[in-house]
Amino acid sequence: MDNLMSVVDWSRLQFALTAMYHWLFVPLTLGISVIVGIMETIYYRTKNPHWLALTKFWMLLFGINFAVGVATGIILEFEFGTNWSNYSWFVGDIFGAPLAIEGLLAFFMESTFIAVMFFGWKKVSPGFHLAATWLTAIGASISALWILIANAWMQYPVGMEFDPAQMRNVMTDFWAVALSPVAVHKFSHAVFSGWVLAGIFVMGVSCWFLLKKRRKKFAVSSIKVGACVGLIGMLFTLWTGDSSAVDVAKIQPMKLAAMEGLYNGQCSQPISAIGIINPAKTIDNDEDPYLFDISIPYGLSLLATHNPHSFVPGINDLIEGIELTPQGDTIRHDSYATRIAMGKRAHESLRAFDAATAAGNKAAADSAAQALKADYKYFGYGYFTSPAQAVPPVALIYYSFRTMVGIGSLLFVILIIALWMAYKRPQLFDRKWILWIGMICIPLVWVCSEAGWVVAEVGRQPWIIQDLMPVTAAVSDISASSVQLTFWMFAVVFTAFLAAEICIMLKQISKGSKSTDE
Repeated sequence: MDNLMSVVDWSRLQFALTAMYHWLFVPLTLGISVIVGIMETIYYRTKNPHWLALTKFWMLLFGINFAVGVATGIILEFEFGTNWSNYSWFVGDIFGAPLAIEGLLAFFMESTFIAVMFFGWKKVSPGFHLAATWLTAIGASISALWILIANAWMQYPVGMEFDPAQMRNVMTDFWAVALSPVAVHKFSHAVFSGWVLAGIFVMGVSCWFLLKKRRKKFAVSSIKVGACVGLIGMLFTLWTGDSSAVDVAKIQPMKLAAMEGLYNGQCSQPISAIGIINPAKTIDNDEDPYLFDISIPYGLSLLATHNPHSFVPGINDLIEGIELTPQGDTIRHDSYATRIAMGKRAHESLRAFDAATAAGNKAAADSAAQALKADYKYFGYGYFTSPAQAVPPVALIYYSFRTMVGIGSLLFVILIIALWMAYKRPQLFDRKWILWIGMICIPLVWVCSEAGWVVAEVGRQPWIIQDLMPVTAAVSDISASSVQLTFWMFAVVFTAFLAAEICIMLKQISKGSKSTDE
């Protein structure tokens, strides 16, 4: 068992390492491709060489980032086969479909038109080149769409049924998988957050130009486009984030409870604006969940249901299967003890099915299959011995959520101010402290982005597939030492990739800053 947990922990660490490095590059690709498309559109309409210079400069940075992002993304898909083979077998028919579409359609589309973007300036017509630029941006978003559909299915498994004869889930409704509300909201949220990140990146680099007193016209024009795209992205991110919160409240209430450090819910539930989690608090004691807390009245009820008087269950409520109406009436759901019992019963039914099938007893096999189907919705709980095993790490999720919201709120204000300055008060960009704030926003927006993914992915632990498969059942039958070795290999390689990208980016930015404005 200790070796199993070691394999699980190291496999999770390796996947987290790869995913977080990959996500350093993906949102910038999604957002900056749109910014480049806008700049080239302005050039196409005005024929002003100033906008051509802007387009080519930011396009070059896009290309550098795209190349490194692809390298890390490919490794992620391989890890499903190497470290998570049980998961791949269990749901490969479903999970593999959107990833295959992403590779065959979206990535092929990106790769084709990105070549035209970079090498087709004097080989194709201006209109065709502009179309290729926008198709590259659209291809990047479509690529993200299919990957996020796969991820959303892990959080909200629909459109499938379990086939006991194959010991795996099979897809029954492709469109239910592709168009689930979780998939739609997750995709929209990720894409628009990429616009925010790219807008901040363009603004920060432009502030560096201004700090060095180079290419002021170039920098201010870039800030106008970057801040505008970033602000639009921020508004849509807030909207889609709200929709995602409602989804979480409905289908992953334990994640929501962990985000708030909420153990005992109530009607008209306030939201913790800022606080310090009590490390001594568990589901088994009566300790206060916070050492310090400032709350906003009705906030969590509004966030979860858009009803300020609704009941939001806490961790203990979910474990006991208790919910209250605003009128104080008690509603009973399946407790976690019941779910564990149903899960174990499902496992027993599956073993009975295998035994009956091997013995050629069709009637017994059919009976076992029906019993399995009745309990299958809690199949994953059968791997647990206590409800506490189904509770995610509260402190990590709580602080990550507030890091994301806090930095996001700050960047929202900064984008508004930057856009106003660029159009109404460009002379304010002569002040160094303002420019330093713009540059500091670059690492801050990446921290915000990564914190969001920590909330999304760590928040659903211990599940790799919500309610159906915990991570302990998903790993490959390999040694922990093998995973440790590849973890450190990937850590070195990814760090080298990141360092190389930063060096190349800085070199190109420095080179670009020495040019003259048209």
